[in-house]
Amino acid sequence: MQPFSKAVLAIALLLAATQAHSEVVVVMNAGTSAAPSQSDVANIFLGKDTRLKGIDQAGWNPTKERFYGSVTGKNESQLKSYWSGLVFTGKGQPLRSVADDAAVVALVAEEANAIGYVDRSAVNDKVKVLFTLP
Repeated sequence: MQPFSKAVLAIALLLAATQAHSEVVVVMNAGTSAAPSQSDVANIFLGKDTRLKGIDQAGWNPTKERFYGSVTGKNESQLKSYWSGLVFTGKGQPLRSVADDAAVVALVAEEANAIGYVDRSAVNDKVKVLFTLP
């Protein structure tokens, strides 16, 4: 194996290890006293409970994949199919979505009744962690 190939392989393994150890957390505004359960959070992100505003991440990324897989048991195609059915029947609209972890944290920090999910590294003192996903 050439030195360049070894370096590329080492970087790829390091990135994979970092990804595997990242933690996804559910966050709310630091001033909010409500503490929904994991099943409540699933209902919020499936549009079944509108007491809190779920803030979704645009596109499909590892954080979103881990969140939806752990909390709702749905993968990308299942989630798209689910929302298509709700929109088609007029029973719901997809949640507001923002670009990335930083945008979720900023919006959740601004709105007292917002809830979102991010990689733990994005958390600051303006949001509180409700729980960490397994």
